[in-house]
Amino acid sequence: MNSGAASFDELDRKIITALMANARTSFAEIGTSVGLSATAVKRRVDRLRDTGVITGFTATVKPSALGWRTEAYVEVYCEGAAPPRRLAEVVRNHPEITAAMTVTGGADALLHVRARDVEHFEEVLERIRVEPFIRKTISVMVLSHLLPESPEAGASQPAPEQTPR
Repeated sequence: MNSGAASFDELDRKIITALMANARTSFAEIGTSVGLSATAVKRRVDRLRDTGVITGFTATVKPSALGWRTEAYVEVYCEGAAPPRRLAEVVRNHPEITAAMTVTGGADALLHVRARDVEHFEEVLERIRVEPFIRKTISVMVLSHLLPESPEAGASQPAPEQTPR
């Protein structure tokens, strides 16, 4: 796979837009909308995958259907300069963390956490806080999604593992 910047034209952009709207759209349907044959669309999609422009295809699932009824964002503040690599190791150990990124500002990282309920969220938070380099956390609970069709409102990964109570 080529990790450099991939070049693509307006037809590629239209194909990508169609796949982002519905990854199950057939090559024939996409071809009809962009003026190409299904075979030509498939060749372009294969090239876009080979060059790393398209990284995969997923299903968007309603989080509550997976048992995730509580959602929060957690700011993480570290002692000293915790390297992003170390933070990444920590967050990988918590299946309830669905996204994590380093950020600018006062916090060192921002975590997106999904849990069964508030009690489960508190357990996750306590597991995160025991890391020796984490100084403090600040949590913000999500009440509702103002853009319910956004990727953040859905889940594209399996439900978190059940932790013993």
